[in-house]
Amino acid sequence: MIENKNQSKTQVEQLGEFGLIKHLTQTFATTQPSTVKGIGDDGAVLDFTTDKVVVSTDLLIEGVHFDLAYAPLKHLGYKAIVVNLSDICAMNAVPTQVTVSIAVSNRFPLEALEELYEGVALACNYYKVDLIGGDTTSSQKGLIISVTALGKAKEEELVYRNTAQDNDLLVLTGDIGGAYMGLQVLEREKQVYLVNPNNQPDLSLYDYIIERQLKPEARTDIKQLLAELDVKPTSMIDVSDGLSSEIMHLCTQSKVGCNLFEDKLPLDPQFINTCEEFNIDSTTIAINGGEDYELLFTVKMEDYDKIKGNPNLTIIGHMTQESEGVHLITRDNTKIPIKAKGWNALQ
Repeated sequence: MIENKNQSKTQVEQLGEFGLIKHLTQTFATTQPSTVKGIGDDGAVLDFTTDKVVVSTDLLIEGVHFDLAYAPLKHLGYKAIVVNLSDICAMNAVPTQVTVSIAVSNRFPLEALEELYEGVALACNYYKVDLIGGDTTSSQKGLIISVTALGKAKEEELVYRNTAQDNDLLVLTGDIGGAYMGLQVLEREKQVYLVNPNNQPDLSLYDYIIERQLKPEARTDIKQLLAELDVKPTSMIDVSDGLSSEIMHLCTQSKVGCNLFEDKLPLDPQFINTCEEFNIDSTTIAINGGEDYELLFTVKMEDYDKIKGNPNLTIIGHMTQESEGVHLITRDNTKIPIKAKGWNALQ
C-alpha cells in the first residue's frame, strides 16, 4: 500500500472513530449553496429550494471490485467518488454532495487512509461536490468503501430508464471497452510480478485503457452539452455493467426492442490493438465489458441533425417495437440476439 516500507505507520485506533473522521476530513470545505451544514453534526442539512433531489449509493469491496496489488489508494478514492457521480449524471442531474463511509482492517495504517482520502478530495474538488458526512468502522476482510451521492435537477430535466420509445435513436458518449482491457493488462502484469517481483512492467503502450480502469471520469459535461444542443434524452443510463446489460435495462423497463450496429461502436485504437494482442474479439469486449462510465441514452429521431457529427456523441442504433427483440446487427448484416453478459454484482 505504501512504497516506502520504512515509513512510520500510525495505527488508526490511536485516534478513535471521531478523531479519525475529523483527521481525514478537516481540509474539506463546502462550496455548494445547497449545503447548509456539512460534516460535524449528527446529520447534514441541505436546501435544494425548488430542485428535485437525486440520490444514489454504491459499495466498493476489496477483492470484489478492486485489487490493491495494482490499484493505488489515491486512485481508488477518486474512482469511488466518480462511479457514484456517474449515476447522478445518468438521471440528467448535477452532482452536488457525497458521503463516504469506510470499513478497514488493522493492516491499514492512518497514512494509507490519508492517501485514500487524497483521492476523494481530488475528485470532490474537480467535480465541485461537497463531502458532507460518512462513517468509519473496522473490517475483518480488508477495505470496504460506501459512497452515497446526491444531485439536483429541475423536475422537467430528469431522465429515467423507462421512457424510451420505438424509433428513438440510441446514443453513446465517449468510447467503450477500454476499462475492461485495462483490467486485463493489469491482471497479466500482476501474474508476471508474482513470478518475478524484480520485473517492472512497461505500461506506456496501455496508458489510456489503464487510466480508464484505475481513474475513470464521470460525464458531468453531457447535461450542459445536450442543453446547448436543445436535446432532451427520452431515456438514459450509465454504462457501468457493460453496454449489452445497459441496453437490456433500457429495453426491459421501456418495453421496447433495439437494433445495435456493430460498425457504429466507438472503439479507441489502443483498445483495438490490445484486443488483438490478447487475441480477443473487440466487439465482444466492447458490448460486454464494464466500468466505462459513459452515458447511454435515447433521443427522438427528429433530433438527429442536432447531434450528428458531435465528437462527444455516437449514434449506435435505434429502438424498435418490443416484439422485434434486442439485436446486434453485425458488419456483414447478420442479426444476432443480444444477451446481457456484463457485470453481475451477485456472482
